[in-house]
Parts: sequence; structure tokens; C-alpha cells
Amino acid sequence: MLAFLRLFHYLCSMNLNDKKIALLLSGGVDSSVVLYELVRQGLQPDCFYIKIGPEEKEEWDCSSEEDLEMATAVSHKYGCKLEVIDCHKEYWDRVTRYTMEKVRAGLTPNPDVMCNRLIKFGAFDEKRGHDYDLIATGHYAQTEEEEVTLGGSPSGTPHALKWLCTSPDPVKDQTDFLAQIYDWQLKKALFPIGHMMKEEVREIAEREHLAPAHRKDSQGICFLGKINYNDYIRRYLGEQPGDVIELETGKKIGEHKGLWFHTIGQRKGLGFGGGPWFVIKKDVKENVLYVSHGYDPETAYKQEFLVRDFHWLTLDLTSHLSPLTSLDITFKIRHTSDYFHATMEPQGDDTFMIRSEKPIHGVAPGQFCVVYDNRHHRCYGSGEITL
Repeated sequence: MLAFLRLFHYLCSMNLNDKKIALLLSGGVDSSVVLYELVRQGLQPDCFYIKIGPEEKEEWDCSSEEDLEMATAVSHKYGCKLEVIDCHKEYWDRVTRYTMEKVRAGLTPNPDVMCNRLIKFGAFDEKRGHDYDLIATGHYAQTEEEEVTLGGSPSGTPHALKWLCTSPDPVKDQTDFLAQIYDWQLKKALFPIGHMMKEEVREIAEREHLAPAHRKDSQGICFLGKINYNDYIRRYLGEQPGDVIELETGKKIGEHKGLWFHTIGQRKGLGFGGGPWFVIKKDVKENVLYVSHGYDPETAYKQEFLVRDFHWLTLDLTSHLSPLTSLDITFKIRHTSDYFHATMEPQGDDTFMIRSEKPIHGVAPGQFCVVYDNRHHRCYGSGEITL
């Protein structure tokens, strides 16, 4: 009942009755429950399944066939039409190119973040989404609208702002994956289950006998089902063996198959005896992987780091800051339920210094640092970590 009241209040506040809605139906439990909830409120969205598959289907195990079957079953259950949108070329041209360029440079990119920006709210909008007022998805995120008077505008003239806000489910919250979308994309975004806990969504799916009710959550790369991330990289970059050196002693302890298979802070899967070992840094020019021995060595932590090319999601707060002031924030650098308190200080050219209250494990160049207000409620945006 609580979930219903939250959803009812949310949909009423959006005034959706006169809106044309496109729903991205993935075949998973989350987007299926989104369709159920929208239909229950008297809305009739058009459903779309975005088709992305491996370039050579016979090489990789892909669950897209089952996904489409599930999406078809759910759309038919509620009398909604389902259209398949082929974004295969756009995914491989845009997201894969971005990922491989970053990985080759020794960075730690996040293809799922760019998939939302370039595919779900990008290529889809180019193909079909532009015909709709709103694009609904099963993301665990919320939005808030606010009217403010911005500097430079006529006195008393309000501007409508739409903020990306965190979900009450800290484990499933996906605002970090959405922090790179553009302002115009956020304005069209609709997250009908963002007010719910995952358990509530599962309960609804089971009660309503939705086909994907018992499907496990996807653990792979966005759209690519069961494809392993290292296999994804190996497919394009191959292997490039090099030395593994102990940072403190300069002693060679083994070889790696390619720097791109390792991330800063990594502990598992290194395969060297006498551990534990932690990945500390990568020398791309010399193709050397540096590791440190022991349990949580100090060298695996950082308390200050730079973030470049910061993307303000709703409102650029730089005008409120000067080189001598800072913004009180919370942030995260990976998809976890942990938020860290810090200050954010402008350095010029969309670059900021993040000064965390406590040391952070595994800060890696290329990762996105996602920034929130000091209550980790509103998401301000994100930028790429540089050391």
C-alpha cells in the first residue's frame, strides 16, 4: 500500500494524462513492473525493446532472445504494442569505441554509464523517442521539479529545474549510472519504480504473475547479458603481456596478460602466490603493473584527487563557487551503497579537487566520481577521475 501511495503521488505530480509515453521494456522484472504500474493508473504507453547483440552471435552467450520473449509476453498481457528498435550499430560504434579507447589508455571506464547517455536516452531518442513526451525506464532513481529564478533572468521569471534524486533503496539506486545523461534527456525521463524497494517490485511481479518475476537481475554489461567484461575487452584489444612489479621493492613477481584486464585497487583474480596483492598503479608506456603486498596497504587509498570534464546534470553550481570556496558534497566512485563526505573545490576548466573526509580505496583514473548534495539526495553530476 505504501508503494502504491508513493507511486500515485509521483504520477499525479507529473500530470501524465496528456503525455505520450514510451516505455523501454527490457524483459526484466523492473521494467515489467513499470508497465503494470502505468497501466494501472490508466496510462497506455507504447513499449520498445532495444536490440543490442554481440557482433558475432555464435561466439558469445547472449540472453537477448529470452529478453525479447519476456518483453513480448508482458506487453501482450496489458494490450500494449511492442516495437523492436535495433541500436546494434550505435552501441558498437559509440559505447564500445568509448570503452576501448579509455581501456587502451590505461583508464577504468564504465560502459553502462555511457550506455544510458548514448543509447537508452540517445540513439533511441534519435530513432523513435523524439515522438514522445516522456521515456519511462525501470531505473531505481527519482526526480524532483523545482522552480527557481536564475541569475540574468528577468526579475520574478521562474525557471523549471528537474533534479535527479536517489532511490530509497540504497543497494539498487542507479543514479550513478544516470549522472552523465544530458539535461534534455533527464527532462524526458520517467522512473515509475524509483520510489520502491527491490523487494516491493518483486512482490508486485509475483502477485501479478508477470513472466520475468523470478528472473535474476542482470550482472553483465548493459544490454550484453552474460558476456564477461574481460572477454569483451579481449575481443577488441587482445592480450599484451608485461611485468608485474612489487611497488615497494621493485621486484618482479610475475606477468600480466594486459593492463586493461586490471583495475586500481583490485585484489581478486591476480593469481600470484604469497598474497594478498593489490593493484596500485599502471604504467601504460612501459606496460608495467605495480602491486603492493599485504592487507589494505596505505598505497591503495587516496583522500584527494582531481575530477575533470565535470558534467553538471541539472544546474552548473560553479557560479556559486570561487577558487577560495568549496562545495560541501557526498560522492561515490563505484556502484555501491556507500557515500563519502567531501568538499569540491574548483580548479578551472571544469576540473575540481575532491577532498574526502576519509581515505578511499581503489580510486582509479577513468572512473566516474558521482557527486551529490551533502545528504546524498540530489545528484549534481559526475566527472572523470584523473590522478
